[in-house]
Formats: sequence, structure tokens, C-alpha cells
Amino acid sequence: MKPKVYITRRIPKEAMDIIAGRCEYRIWDREDEAVPRDVLEAEVGDVDGLFSLLTERIDERLLDRAPRLKVVANMAVGYDNIDVAACMRRGITVTNTPGVLTETTADLAFSLMMAAARRVTEAERFLREGKWKTWSPMLLTGVDLYGKTLGIIGLGRIGQAVARRARGFSMRVLYTSDRPHPDLEAGLGVERCDLDGLLKESDFVSIHVPLTDRTRGMIGRRELSLMKPTAVLVNTSRGAVVREQELIETLREKRIFAAGLDVFETEPLPQDSPLLELDNVVLLPHIGSASIATRTKMAVMAAENLVRLLSGQEPLNPVTV
Repeated sequence: MKPKVYITRRIPKEAMDIIAGRCEYRIWDREDEAVPRDVLEAEVGDVDGLFSLLTERIDERLLDRAPRLKVVANMAVGYDNIDVAACMRRGITVTNTPGVLTETTADLAFSLMMAAARRVTEAERFLREGKWKTWSPMLLTGVDLYGKTLGIIGLGRIGQAVARRARGFSMRVLYTSDRPHPDLEAGLGVERCDLDGLLKESDFVSIHVPLTDRTRGMIGRRELSLMKPTAVLVNTSRGAVVREQELIETLREKRIFAAGLDVFETEPLPQDSPLLELDNVVLLPHIGSASIATRTKMAVMAAENLVRLLSGQEPLNPVTV
């Protein structure tokens, strides 16, 4: 008898073929809507495996409804949507998809830096709304990247990839980390400093830490007040790392130059969010890893993790806490 699996969203064919060849499956077959919580709770009652996205909250309540569950394969690097400790207590393996989205997410982080610094989306709106009447010397002037200082909060895979890109712009790169990385300092030409020092010295600050109890709300009013008035903040990690209301106040009062955000405290971003009223912020709908190749690789990795464990093999990417 094949193991039973529930898939919480339509995924690329390459990943579906892996699961379909080894498992019986049911799927929430809608791209534009996350699986409703009551549906998810009902569907996990008889499944051995769960293919989840970051939109699904895998907590004690859900696990209590899934007595047969053996594996949760999360199609993401981050797993803050999953109570990993609760899974481990029940003998449930959690897997993620590290590595494959590093370069794609770093591309987007750098794109946000450039777009926010040069007011790209604001300028496009200006043109589309018919406001461009003549060339003017100071029209929509921004700030330069080349030769500036970039501060990277979290020098993991993605942070390192961003640092490599910064070398092409002759940027000085600072980083924060719990421990020094002399090999990376030598190889990437980066300098370690504490968070306050990084915020004070950097012209651009890019966040690349996982969401944990320690990092939740780590960038708030006090930290933002340390940044230069010409500085740009970019977040492609998790929205809750930044205290969103305090960032809104900082941007509204123009105490920093701009921000570029791909992630938010509440996703999707509510249509009444004050962020939508601000010109000095570039907003994207959590598309850091959204290239066709990368999303396909993520789905395939998650599917392989799922079927390997259900067939008695070790998964490729188990999560431990």
C-alpha cells in the first residue's frame, strides 16, 4: 500500500511526478488561495506525509489531528511556520530546501537595494500617471550604490551571496554574526562588527537572518534611529524581524532615505497598510526565490525529502533544533 500524502498547493510538474510515482496524494489545487485551516485540519487525519508551504501553520493543534504523520516537507528554507520541537516529540521529521534559492534571493535583495536607492518604482508611477512634463536636473534624484558601505545582518548562504555581488560595486561590506568568520572575511573582503556599529556606518542594510525568538523584532525604532538619513534598509528574510509600525513611522518622517521590502509581518500585506501610502518604500509580494528554475528546484527537493523518508530512506535536508 502506498503512503498517503497531502499537498497544500499546486506545485511544478517535476515535483508532482516524484510524489505521484510513489504515493497516493490529495492536493489543494488552487494557486491563488492558501488552503483554509479547517480544510487542512480535516485532510491530515489519515496522511503519512505533508507537503507544506510557508503559508501553513504546523502546530500542536494540527499535529493532534494527524496521528499517522511521519514527515512534513516544507517547500522553503525557513521553517518558522512549523513547531519543529512538537514534531520531534511525536517522531515526525521536518525537512526544508536550503541552498537552491541562495543566488535567486540574493539577486532580489540587490534589486531592492537598487530600486529603492534610485526610486525606480516611484519614477515608473510618475511616468505612468502622466506627471513627466520635462527633464529636470533634480527630478527623482536618489542615492548611489557604487563605492558605498553595505551592512549585512546575518552572513549565511544568502548574506554571503549578497556580499559577493557587492564586490562588483566596489562596496565596503560589514556583517554581524554570533561568531567571527575569518575565512569569509579573507575570501569576501568583509568586516565583522556589532549591530549598532553596522547600522551607524552602513549606507545600505540588508537583512538575512531566520525568524527566531531572538531575531523577532530585532530592528525597531532604536535601531532605525542609528541609521544614516541617507541609508536604505532591505528585508528579504522574514517580515517580523522588523517592527513594521516603527519602520513605517521612520519612513513617514524620512529619518532614513528608503526601504525595500519583500516580506511583511502579515502576509499578504493588508490593503489598508500605511506602507502602501509611502513613496519611499519598494514593496514586493514575497518573491525572493521566484524564478522558474529556483521554485522548481525547491519543489523537487521537498518532494524528494518527502518520498525518501516515506520509503525508509534518510531525507536530504532534515531540520533539527
